[in-house]
Amino acid sequence: MDTLTQSNGDRRERSLAALAEKPDGVIEQIAAKAEVTPAEVLAILPDGAAVVVPSEKWEPIWKDLTSWGEILMIVHTDDIVLEVEGSLPEGSEGHGWFNIHGDSPIGGHIRKERCVSIAFVDRGFHGRRSCSVWFMNADGKAMFKVFVRRDKERNLLEDQVARFEALRQTVA
Repeated sequence: MDTLTQSNGDRRERSLAALAEKPDGVIEQIAAKAEVTPAEVLAILPDGAAVVVPSEKWEPIWKDLTSWGEILMIVHTDDIVLEVEGSLPEGSEGHGWFNIHGDSPIGGHIRKERCVSIAFVDRGFHGRRSCSVWFMNADGKAMFKVFVRRDKERNLLEDQVARFEALRQTVA
């Protein structure tokens, strides 16, 4: 076994061990404990829990997400977990950015070219089902995530779950 393979094998083993300790925990925390990237943790989830598609699917995925109504967008870095509820604006390309502005609290500028894949994540999170779409960069981290929202009883909104499942199946 060469050094690279052994290193990758070690990373996988650490990921599996950390995931086994907290299978419904925060992916970024599991990755930090294992000293791997969130993408490496997503890759070892059970079959179907993380369906990854290439970034070339950005446009149809984004367009579909803009029709979901209010979603929860999360940006998770080492320093902040920013959560914003609102509808996704359609967006347009300009000056090297994907620009999103409109009648929503969600707005700004995204380095779309840094996105290398998009993951549809459907897994348990603290004892409840969670469905989200992760826009992943080459560093193995989520640039941002779009989550199916919950109702007042903390149940996933059924119409958004149906849209999530249909979109995942359409682009996969």
